[in-house]
Amino acid sequence: MANSLPYGCRPYFKLRKRPFGIKPDFKLREERGIVLPSAAPATTWSVPDLCTAYKWPAMMPGGGVIAIVELGGGWVQSDISAYFGSLGQPVPQITDVSVDGTQNTPGQSDADYEVALDIEVSAASYFAATGQAATIRMYWSQDIATAVQKAASDGCDVCTISWGADEANWGTTAADQMESAAAAATAAGMAVFAASGDNDSSDGGSTPANVDVPSSCPHVVGCGGTSKTATAETVWNDNPGETNGEGTGGGYSTIFPVQSFQIGAPPAPAGTKYGSGRMVPDVAANADPNTGYNIYVQGSETVVGGTSAVAPLYAGLFASFGKKLGFVTPTLWLNQTAFTDITVGGNGFYNAAVGPDPCSGIGAPIGASIGALFVKQS
Repeated sequence: MANSLPYGCRPYFKLRKRPFGIKPDFKLREERGIVLPSAAPATTWSVPDLCTAYKWPAMMPGGGVIAIVELGGGWVQSDISAYFGSLGQPVPQITDVSVDGTQNTPGQSDADYEVALDIEVSAASYFAATGQAATIRMYWSQDIATAVQKAASDGCDVCTISWGADEANWGTTAADQMESAAAAATAAGMAVFAASGDNDSSDGGSTPANVDVPSSCPHVVGCGGTSKTATAETVWNDNPGETNGEGTGGGYSTIFPVQSFQIGAPPAPAGTKYGSGRMVPDVAANADPNTGYNIYVQGSETVVGGTSAVAPLYAGLFASFGKKLGFVTPTLWLNQTAFTDITVGGNGFYNAAVGPDPCSGIGAPIGASIGALFVKQS
């Protein structure tokens, strides 16, 4: 298969505060002069507390293997041990798999933040639902589609992807290759989750509205972002009125057609030239760096957000079900009451509304309700 990684493919994490060494191209909220409304004070989340807020199930059977696709960065055992030690949780079993010669290379780039976020959020999410240590396989590759194929062939149960770029950057051929890999993976029983992007409706592209690959692939669960406090949850957008700020990706595909499983999804605005196909995202959860995730990376604690936290959060939950579920998206759309509808906010070109929308999909998780869809309760 040809290399499906387009120029500009990037990890989706956002830092709440700049640790030493972070380059200035990260969109830090403090630098943009954004002020939280007084009615919604900033709060950050440990993964266990967020899972409690999202009513995660307990005593799930577990046993699912989590695949994480990474294109760069790395992890070290000391960070992982420190993080899970601080939570009082067992350390996950992590295995590195080089798909094309790409290796775990910690300490060489800020992509370490992405890697730590993926590992720590997915494993802590899994533990919250099972009380067990997670089993994680890290797939290092410059080709996302090939990594997904390898993870499926290795028998992994769920896969989370936090790297991507807008559809225009990928092009139809590479996007189709990515979708083919995802379709084959779900047919083999592996559920695939991907971040929807962190640059509002433009997804960092040249027009006000684009969607992100891999999240726009029909056989991938597209994961959008919210801003969640203890009392409210809205669409994540730290730059209201802008289409290329810091906020959740979402919109309509120009490559993949409308999907019949997306029950109740509104059509693209009449006359739009920015896509009228598959709606992204499917689901959402907390992603705002100002209500972000407490993680441990490069020897210290920090707070990170982005839709790249949402994909591993869901991956950990679905791994806890202990089954090869494959193409889960139609079941989720058939059971929208298992989610909290997000009706406030927008991502620039699109606005939230009652029911599914191209900012938060069908909403934020009610974990126990999702678990009941896939695990028979005794």
